[in-house]
Amino acid sequence: MVRATTRRRAEIVVRGPGPVPIRLRVNGADYDLLVEPRRTLLDALRNDLCLTGTKKSCDLGECGACTVLLDGRAIYACLALAIECTGREITTIEGLGDGVALDPVQQAFVDRDAYQCGFCTPGQVMAVKALLNRSPMPSEAEVRQALSGNLCRCGAYQHIVEAALQAAGVADPTARRPRPVAEEGICGEGR
Repeated sequence: MVRATTRRRAEIVVRGPGPVPIRLRVNGADYDLLVEPRRTLLDALRNDLCLTGTKKSCDLGECGACTVLLDGRAIYACLALAIECTGREITTIEGLGDGVALDPVQQAFVDRDAYQCGFCTPGQVMAVKALLNRSPMPSEAEVRQALSGNLCRCGAYQHIVEAALQAAGVADPTARRPRPVAEEGICGEGR
């Protein structure tokens, strides 16, 4: 005996092959685009919208340089398809601040010298912003966990953590970490 079901089956929508129209809401503005269904959000942001603050590095979801906010949560833009982001709020590094003043997270990065080459900085800032969206007063351990998916090849990690804590109001923004002083000369000379 076959039972009738009252559940509706989800309708499968096939989009493509070829470019399809989408609308992305990025930094508070709507953009109509014609994209291949396989186009990543990263490529749509950088190539179609010229928002190059979101960096393309590994393109594999390994480094965090492409971190953006999707509905306030951090995601890797290289792993999201642009068509999956329609109807959602996307925030990039260009969407922070007000055009005159920096966002508090950005200002904390400047204050704490939390960048060196600067390539990873937009992704780091966006990861901290997402953390503060969900946990306004994080512990140092929570900051480190939130940043664990963002790599910095220059090694500015401690400064990045300090910037996150400053932006959260957990750390004194005027306090500076003492720099280590070589005891036996430069690069260990004199040993």
